[in-house]
Amino acid sequence: MDGDLLSELLGPLRLRGVFHSRWSARAPWGVAGERESCALIHYVQAGACTVELPGREPVRLRAGDLAVFPHGAAHRLADAPGRATVPLESVLPARPPGRARTVRIDGPGAETVMLCGGLHYDAAAASPLYRALPPVLLLDRDSLAGQPLLRGTLDGLADEWDRAEPGQALVALRGFELAFVLALRAALVDGPAAAQPVLAALRHPAVGAALLAVQSRFGEPWTVETLAAEAGMSRSAFAATFRRLVGEAPMRHLTARRMQEAARLLEETSLPHDAIARRVGYGSVVGFHLAFRQWYGTTPGGHRRGHGPGLRATS
Repeated sequence: MDGDLLSELLGPLRLRGVFHSRWSARAPWGVAGERESCALIHYVQAGACTVELPGREPVRLRAGDLAVFPHGAAHRLADAPGRATVPLESVLPARPPGRARTVRIDGPGAETVMLCGGLHYDAAAASPLYRALPPVLLLDRDSLAGQPLLRGTLDGLADEWDRAEPGQALVALRGFELAFVLALRAALVDGPAAAQPVLAALRHPAVGAALLAVQSRFGEPWTVETLAAEAGMSRSAFAATFRRLVGEAPMRHLTARRMQEAARLLEETSLPHDAIARRVGYGSVVGFHLAFRQWYGTTPGGHRRGHGPGLRATS
């Protein structure tokens, strides 16, 4: 995979802040969190815990393991599978970005120590490819051993906890942002998550080249044939491979990226509709209006009225 694709994937997210906490929980314990509007990181420093997502088998995390939830998927954390849980809100009632908390759960059993971070980002800026990432990415201790920068960043964030140093909030923000990027990069090449189809698509030299084109050059007049040529594959082989790995047809993925950018421009700029149409690859305003309405169920003008004000002149 071209490294630029990962940059294109994460760059637009516009990280707004991070809430982080350190947990010291003694068995028996269990906490259930609803879906969060942020990415989540759980790094086990000591002990072990179980992660459960709806419809999936429980996963055991041990000391040195990392779990990343790109979309803040609802999940349960506990010392053992099937443990009774309490709502996360009862343990952490408020989690604004920039804040840090220590959580202690007392019990007679073994202790688990975890570092947790919630990275708040602009969900509207998340690309269709980012949204296709799996609900959880797992990197075990052995995988992290091969990623010294990631492991060092996580350990440094843990060590930082007990220090009242100047700039601590900014250090935490940048540190968790770095850990998040490094974890996604590592997941592409190692660990159980690497077999996920969309991650395989990012690594695939041909499909990855087409994805980079869609992500960064969506305004060009692409067809399946020209995307296949960009990938260096025949049309039929490219279309089949793309659908298998990405989960949708190439032109639908392109439309999703164009519509995402069009919505952003309508919300954040005062550009006229014809200029936006050209920027996102439509030769006519009529074609752009029809595509936008079919995608979002409203006209570009209706979308702009419903998502203003706060427009910037051009962007």
